[in-house]
Amino acid sequence: MSAPELPQLVLPGDYLGAAEEFLPGRGTYENRGRIYASVLGTPVVDPRDRTVRVEARNAVPELQDGDIVYARIDELKSAMAVCTILSTSTSRRGVPGAPEGTVHISKAREGYTESFAGEFAVGDVLVARVLQSHPSVKLSTASATLGVIAARCQVCHALLTLGPKELVCPRCGSHERRKLATGPRPGGPETHEPGAH
Repeated sequence: MSAPELPQLVLPGDYLGAAEEFLPGRGTYENRGRIYASVLGTPVVDPRDRTVRVEARNAVPELQDGDIVYARIDELKSAMAVCTILSTSTSRRGVPGAPEGTVHISKAREGYTESFAGEFAVGDVLVARVLQSHPSVKLSTASATLGVIAARCQVCHALLTLGPKELVCPRCGSHERRKLATGPRPGGPETHEPGAH
């Protein structure tokens, strides 16, 4: 028996099938032996276990291992950068609860890193990979495509711009170093430009 033809887009309350045919999956609910969509999205039937689920449009993002996320550094410790996860690279919505994540010094860049000086500063915005999503969020910026994408001057707090060898403050002229994300970032072809929007 092949999977039934389902519409490309369903609304909450749209009928998806009978409980005798399918098991209700994520984004669905069962009422009196009938399965309905509970969210706006695309219905999907898994032929292996005969579940029907709805892939939500504009779903609330949930962190998964391997996700690329945007995070803000809130605190630097001797061997740990503590960050607030802002969003995933695949969603325009913020991650609910603004979860905390950490970058261990060994995961800041490839090779040995003695300290966070010249790598990150409080307030920097990073693009990072989720190494572990549960029970605590552990991040990495070791890859060349991961690292700082926006930074502020530690002297006057102006947005830094990319100079020939390091970041430069256009307001006070201060020069600073960071572990920058370079080249095309995962999930997008754009080239890194610190401070670019």
